[in-house]
Amino acid sequence: MTAETKLGTLHLHAHPELSFEEHETVAYIRSVLEGFGCAALSMSNPVPTALVADLVGGAGAGPIIALRADIDALPLHEETDVPFKSQRANVMHACGHDTHTAMLLGAAKVLCAHAAEISGTVRFVFQHAEELPPGGAVELVKLGVLEGVKCIFGLHVSPHLPTGRVGTMGGTIMAGGDNFALRIRGRGGHASTPQLLVDPVPIAAEVVTALQTVVSRRFDPKVVPVLSITTMTTGPNESHNVIPDEVKLLGTVRSFAREVRERAPALIESVARGVAAAHGATVEFRVMPGYACTVNDATVAAEVAAMARRVLGEDKFVPMTQPVNGGEDFSAYLEAIPGCFVFVGMQNLAEGYGACSLHSARVKIDEKAFLTGVRLHVGFVQERLMQ
Repeated sequence: MTAETKLGTLHLHAHPELSFEEHETVAYIRSVLEGFGCAALSMSNPVPTALVADLVGGAGAGPIIALRADIDALPLHEETDVPFKSQRANVMHACGHDTHTAMLLGAAKVLCAHAAEISGTVRFVFQHAEELPPGGAVELVKLGVLEGVKCIFGLHVSPHLPTGRVGTMGGTIMAGGDNFALRIRGRGGHASTPQLLVDPVPIAAEVVTALQTVVSRRFDPKVVPVLSITTMTTGPNESHNVIPDEVKLLGTVRSFAREVRERAPALIESVARGVAAAHGATVEFRVMPGYACTVNDATVAAEVAAMARRVLGEDKFVPMTQPVNGGEDFSAYLEAIPGCFVFVGMQNLAEGYGACSLHSARVKIDEKAFLTGVRLHVGFVQERLMQ
């Protein structure tokens, strides 16, 4: 582990910032990069909360390749006992983006030291707002960050792989998903006279059950999505004897096929309206678009797999056979240019790492995983620009 990787993680973890608010994080990243004293490295801010740095090699002309790290945190109050725990209430790096940033800083230092051997340009993308759709990736793509870039590489720590191991696959590696909100409006009143009212609570319960038919009966079983209702609320007034006027449902739908993602919202709305109408209620439906499926280029993924075996050892690469249901805005880059997304193991149960899932207030990441990430970033560049 480089000193920048270690110190970077300690600082970043202790000073997390939420999506679209990463001003101090960007300032810190810039200060670390400037500290390398590398004349071949130039920096810019396509938006105030993101940073792009170009390392122009000294070994002649060549392509531009990009390495990406996400830098934002989550709205969680940290419950770990690490000495560098978050100093900000209700903000925590619970998804490992601080480690991704530190890995890329470590790789940048290594590559700066070998700039004379690079034929082409390495573009380091420190991206904001991965956690909050519409996300930072699509914004950077629109601003031209990928113009002239031949391919892109990104990674994410995983509690499902042992520390030191990595996994990827060609094709779809992560799901696409969208969030939605349903507001079921009835007619509230006293709980003693439900016959005079339109009670939205049992209607909402019926909608939740009926929506599972969207999954089980309206899609081919080979491409069935995951549909989850995660929140049901009746408003701020809680009472034992008042039937509310409305119930709000929040949910998400994840899938691995574009056509499924395109069809799902209309089917959800149709089922909800049908159930509500049968009971004299109405429905308001809103979709909050998320991220497309993350689709690795098959050729680049195969090259990355070979590189990982060479750099880390044959036994350290774990071929993936199934995509995961999580979503990633790295998908926006892969829709624009070829590239590969990789999972880096951080599970070390004997030392308490990987016992909690990502997005948990108690998650802790094995620091031994950081060197793996640095080696993958550097290896990706070596294979393409340092032959």
